[in-house]
Amino acid sequence: MVTTGLVAIDATILATAVPTLVEELGSFELFPWLFSIYLLAQAVSTPLFAKFSDMVGRKPIILIGIGLFLIGSILCGLAWSMPALIAFRAVQGIGAGAIGPMAITIAGDIYSVEERAKVQGYIASVWAASAVIGPTLGGLFAELDAWRWIFFINIPLCLLAGWMLIRSLHETVEHRPHRVDVLGALLLTASLGLLLVGVLQGGVSWAWASWQSAAAFGLGGALLVAFVLAERRAAEPILPGWVFSRRLLLTTTLVSVGVGAILIGLASYVPVALEAALGVSPLVAGLALAALTIGWPISAAFSGRLYLTLGFRTTVLIGMVLVLAGTGLLAAFAATPSVALSAIACFITGLGLGLVATPSLIAAQSSVEWNERGVVTGTNLFARAVGQAVAVAVFGAVATTIYRAAGGGGALGEGAGSIVDPVAIIPAAQAVFVGTLLCAVVTAALATTMPDDRRSRP
Repeated sequence: MVTTGLVAIDATILATAVPTLVEELGSFELFPWLFSIYLLAQAVSTPLFAKFSDMVGRKPIILIGIGLFLIGSILCGLAWSMPALIAFRAVQGIGAGAIGPMAITIAGDIYSVEERAKVQGYIASVWAASAVIGPTLGGLFAELDAWRWIFFINIPLCLLAGWMLIRSLHETVEHRPHRVDVLGALLLTASLGLLLVGVLQGGVSWAWASWQSAAAFGLGGALLVAFVLAERRAAEPILPGWVFSRRLLLTTTLVSVGVGAILIGLASYVPVALEAALGVSPLVAGLALAALTIGWPISAAFSGRLYLTLGFRTTVLIGMVLVLAGTGLLAAFAATPSVALSAIACFITGLGLGLVATPSLIAAQSSVEWNERGVVTGTNLFARAVGQAVAVAVFGAVATTIYRAAGGGGALGEGAGSIVDPVAIIPAAQAVFVGTLLCAVVTAALATTMPDDRRSRP
């Protein structure tokens, strides 16, 4: 939980201090890369660390992740320019790529299927607490003109987490010779890096119909094909083919993509819509969204009783009904935004996601042995990151197009909520919420294809 807190707080603490940070370091046009480079490094490194953990054990990988996150945090706090800060954020992101999947994989290793849902609920509660703690600390450090402490605060947390893991985590790993898939690792990193840069920066740093987009997607796609071909010949592939050939693993991975898309749709547009359309403060808008992160750990902790009785598939389908209800409520009343209604819709969606994300991940983990669990967990979390990255691009393009057509000036998201056109933002947000509902419908359809595991329940 402490280790997860490193990544969870970092996901929310920086945004509130961006104005202060830009004032000191300058280069306003570069600040979006503070988030993009972190997400990119995290997403690309996740499957690599997950595979290595199946080869050498979880403990050394998570300690490497904590060490990289610590080094990255110290360097970020000492940054002298925006390009330097962006480079050091990449180091942080690589560390987060090890921390995220390892924390969940370790929980899968040391707790039984019966206990795992409650434990995953505890881990999810860290994200809920961070949704409030992160912005509060970021705002406090900004007020005190001490933005560097946003990164220095990670130092004691990293040391505490590392010490607790060294002292308490004991695992037995069967040591045997391994053939590291160096070519696969290089091809996967390069291909995913180019594709994610194209998705994250298309329509932002350059137009979709530009040579930059064509180069990113074309070269990234070619390298991805080369990666698939290389994996077929590798003795120990980074991303084995069986991950996508087993029905349960394939369906849970696709469901995770949908979870990522739904999450980012709400997280990106609920606050900006409430701030611009109703004129509420960022704190109030943030609390409406925080209802999602409150509902998630509640249902995640409770999900164990359901899947032990009804099975994983039925539990996930119950969760998808709640997700459909929450996103449907948000889409239906987007034309007449309300803080209370948005909070209720986010809370219902959070309850649903807790019954979808946790049981589907535990189902995937439970279907494999120890030496495959790291890859399975890493693939699941990477799929969620892909869903978020693609949805950011698609929702952003749709919202900006409708926002401009409704009379809004500039690109949506360029600046604070106070300068967003309150009339034009409503149809733009409504389109995103309808898109989120459509993602929920597709995810629910995918969930119905999960294998029925009721016969194996006690």
